[in-house]
Amino acid sequence: MNTKRMLMVAAIMVAFCAMPLAQSAMQPPAGQASPSKGVVVKGKAPVSSEILKVTLPRPQEADLANGIHLMIIEDHRVPQISMQMSIPGAGGYYDPADAPGLAGFTSSMMAEGTATRTSQQIAQEQETMASTVGVSAGGSGESATLMVSSLADNFDKSLALAADILLNPSFPEAELGRFKTRQKAQLVQVRTMPQFLVAERYGRVIYGDHPSSRVAPTVESIDKTTRDALAAFHKAHYVPDQAIVAIVGDITLADARKKLEATFGAWKKAGATVPPVQDPAPIGPGKVYLVDRPNSVQTSLIVGTQAINRTSPDYDVVMLLNAIIGGGPTGRLFLNLREEKGWTYGAYSGVTAPRFRGDWAAQTEIKGDVTDKAVGEILNEVKRTRTEPIPDKEFIDKKRSLVASFALSLETPASILNNYVTSRRYNLPADYWDKYPERMMAVTKEQVQAAAVKYLDPARLQIVAVGDASKIGDGLKQFGTVEIYDADGKLKK
Repeated sequence: MNTKRMLMVAAIMVAFCAMPLAQSAMQPPAGQASPSKGVVVKGKAPVSSEILKVTLPRPQEADLANGIHLMIIEDHRVPQISMQMSIPGAGGYYDPADAPGLAGFTSSMMAEGTATRTSQQIAQEQETMASTVGVSAGGSGESATLMVSSLADNFDKSLALAADILLNPSFPEAELGRFKTRQKAQLVQVRTMPQFLVAERYGRVIYGDHPSSRVAPTVESIDKTTRDALAAFHKAHYVPDQAIVAIVGDITLADARKKLEATFGAWKKAGATVPPVQDPAPIGPGKVYLVDRPNSVQTSLIVGTQAINRTSPDYDVVMLLNAIIGGGPTGRLFLNLREEKGWTYGAYSGVTAPRFRGDWAAQTEIKGDVTDKAVGEILNEVKRTRTEPIPDKEFIDKKRSLVASFALSLETPASILNNYVTSRRYNLPADYWDKYPERMMAVTKEQVQAAAVKYLDPARLQIVAVGDASKIGDGLKQFGTVEIYDADGKLKK
């Protein structure tokens, strides 16, 4: 139900093979009106005033001797099995401070060779079996994830391949050299992207030196990565003690447990507890951070601040608050900046709420010549939620929308199981998801307004923009002190 930092950051991290804030918004061509301009919402869709009642199917669960917790939902409609193993402590959050990206490098290199298979053999086996096996560890996420997708007939072989990749990576020097070359080329490429530059600066502003500030490795960290460093990180962080295996598909709990015990039985407990996390340092007074990108015709813009963690008692209320401000094409930001003003293809907001204190942020790609006006409108929408009662129809429509989205997500067993994995990860109550519609519909307008006052303090809102400083810099001064950086992240003045 919560979002990650930004879909655009996720796309950047995929480029590095290394992890909703809001959707990326695109700028319409100059002079072209928004295709949705003037659309009238007729409100004639049939709706029910009844609160959705659900009792979700519970996964079957078991604990293996080495600490792996197995969760499974059987689905025998098609002969296919999907498995995800989450390994806490192996994500980029736990990178050494002087080696950003090490977790991502480790996970990417694990499929480039094992003690008995070359990179080519691993790829050929997957192609032959029509299977997908891979390991990923996001730039600042807490966990690494082993993914296996296979036809039921090939699951044993796919699982054996996955176990070999997970437990016996060899990190061959030749493959590492090619990997480092690719990484540096990709880093050069993404540094030309305004979406990357705004995400990089925003991360540093909101999180400071906290691990969550990192969105990409550095050239220095790439160059210093060695086979020994990868092997040491793998040995220290890839342990089964707190791992969660989630399986959906054409298999029973008994069979799944038997196969996992046979395949991962040699993976011994390390005595590890749940890896610790800490909150970022409290944020300072609001400022404006401008990354100069000469000749840019548009501006990549984020306005945000620190917010809550996933287990906050205000979580549901903040998610509703966010939906009202920037949740999709009926959010206030979208209706204002796109539908009314025609300045952008879209404007959204999102919440990042992990185990530590995350953030709330509004994001858009805007015409450069209206950057200051767009910032003003975003701040006005935040002010509205703090000072004006929310109209009854807007409020109930947003609650129904969130509940309807939740109901839609329950159409697949994989989504249902993912909810229960979240429950285990954050120690949520057993009936947490059954009661989600009831909890959401019980949220009051007063609670939402109080949350806006509590979490969206204008004095703590940070403004981060990427654009042509010579054209937009002066206009941003009305919002506070402006710091200007170049595309390499260096302070200009």
